[in-house]
Amino acid sequence: STFCILENLYASVCAISKTQIHVNNMTVKMPYQCFINGSFEDAENDKTYDTINPTDGSVICKVSYTSVGDVDRAVAAAKEAYENGPWGRMNPRDRGSLLYKLADLMEEHQEELATIESIDSGAVYTLALKTHVGMSIQTFRYFAGWCDKIQGKTIPINQARPNRNLTFTKKEPLGVCAIVIPWNYPLMMLAWKSAACLAAGNTLVLKPAQVTPLTALKFAELSVKAGIPKGVINIFCAVSNLKKVSLELGGKSPLIIFSDCDMDKALRMGMSSVYFNKGENCIAAGRLFVEESIHDEYISRVVEEIKKMKIGDPLDRSTDHGPQNHKAHLDKLLEYCEIGLKEGATLVYGGKQVDRPGFFMEPTVFTDVEDHMFIAKEESFGPIMVVSKFRNGDVDGVLQRANDTEYGLASGVFTRDINKAMYVSERLEAGTVFVNTYNKTDVASPFGGFKQSGFGKDLGDCSIGLSAVTPAKDQTVKQYSM
Repeated sequence: STFCILENLYASVCAISKTQIHVNNMTVKMPYQCFINGSFEDAENDKTYDTINPTDGSVICKVSYTSVGDVDRAVAAAKEAYENGPWGRMNPRDRGSLLYKLADLMEEHQEELATIESIDSGAVYTLALKTHVGMSIQTFRYFAGWCDKIQGKTIPINQARPNRNLTFTKKEPLGVCAIVIPWNYPLMMLAWKSAACLAAGNTLVLKPAQVTPLTALKFAELSVKAGIPKGVINIFCAVSNLKKVSLELGGKSPLIIFSDCDMDKALRMGMSSVYFNKGENCIAAGRLFVEESIHDEYISRVVEEIKKMKIGDPLDRSTDHGPQNHKAHLDKLLEYCEIGLKEGATLVYGGKQVDRPGFFMEPTVFTDVEDHMFIAKEESFGPIMVVSKFRNGDVDGVLQRANDTEYGLASGVFTRDINKAMYVSERLEAGTVFVNTYNKTDVASPFGGFKQSGFGKDLGDCSIGLSAVTPAKDQTVKQYSM
């Protein structure tokens, strides 16, 4: 029976070699091979590479590095699973049941997943548990519920006489989807990109970031235990040629803070907009515009709060700020700060590597940043607050400066004046506008950017449209978060 086949398949997966370490008061077991056609296996050329713990620079384990031949086999397995396997023929509600089961297993293993995420990416454990893993579970549950609700339309043919003729549309899966995910939220980005694909009946080949592969491989193990048929999910560390795509490409998100804001809230949320997840956050506020009359007070209070932040081991529950994801990224952040200084920006705080093992960057603040400067235009993707002041009352002027960027992923505004808040938010050219808050998103709300921040949407019903052969909603879909 199908159940016995899946049970035997899971038994074979459980028998594979895993890296086992005792960390965070638990024993974690991590697959490290390619996952192709329902089983873990070495790369065909036996090539491996080291994945590094950014907290101390130590090697966690060696991971299989996929060859072109492995990619071809994975794509062939996904194609076979889509065209001839049980996944495409399965009742959508049954497919949803399997995705619900997968979400349940992720929840059952959430502490192990969060620990792996923390040691592989440097995410603070409490954040990894709540956001990296927690939102991944929410995402799979949300899209599991969509499986039996992906429906077409019945349309009468108006010119037909008598008026009994009609047409109907049907949404169908695309087929094999190739997914490449970044390293800042390894598991959550996997969930955001793959859950809608699977809910729509697609199969997938997925490449995690080379520096953070371990939660993706653990996810593969759980997918087999959940009963996902072989070939539906394939995971490896290599890149193949991509076709039709949905892209979310980051940005330089502006945050405008007016003098009539709730200062305590603007301070708390403004710091979160920059330093959340060590600044390795696609919607991070890349540039703050602070009204002149409160600028100096705001900066002074930011520095006071930074000095209270605990920098250290991400597995320590009291840690506020963990290591950057990998050394090459830390080096780029240090270079970014050097450029800011050379161009004449004022370094108020930080700008250096923390004097301890690992890839730790000091939370940093630059002021007097002028519009032409490199740090005013380019994303740091790190814990660097870039601040410019604007003239009192110059709403249209600061809007023009905020929109003077090739990106448009997110933005924000802090003011007690509701009319000003609506005026500004409607004119900010970004896929998400946060009003008197920041970083607040939900799996049911569409997420994506304008301009060079990509096209297409993750999450919500928009991503279901992208996973089926129907016109996707265009980039005029805008999220307001309040």
